[in-house]
Amino acid sequence: MSATKEYTNGEMTIVWEPRKCIHSGVCVKGLPNVFQPQDKPWIKIQAASTLDLVNQVKQCPSGALSFYMNGAKQDNTKAMETKVEIMENGPLLVHGTLSVNHTDGRTETKDKTTAFCRCGGSANKPYCDGTHRKIDFEG
Repeated sequence: MSATKEYTNGEMTIVWEPRKCIHSGVCVKGLPNVFQPQDKPWIKIQAASTLDLVNQVKQCPSGALSFYMNGAKQDNTKAMETKVEIMENGPLLVHGTLSVNHTDGRTETKDKTTAFCRCGGSANKPYCDGTHRKIDFEG
């Protein structure tokens, strides 16, 4: 499930990166007619206006959902001020552009929102994979 998936309505394209998804449900709660995780395909992009889709995708806490306007495939978020948010019983969210230096020497640039594991149980460290819910992490 590591392949990136794209869903388009002709005007815009939503990009979903499953490996980044922490299954917070923000998308499902915000636009339940669009984001239906029990269905395949799970994103029904025609079920909302482009403006509503853009606003909802921007709320994705992990950055697993992003978008671009068709005809101008590019990152639609400019470098933003870095902000750190601690989610109750969940990950540490870092909003903004940052550089992650991994223990194996790799350096990775992350844009938008990055969810870092706080519970220690993630199989995708240093990133959150949603394990905190399975182990009833409190923090």
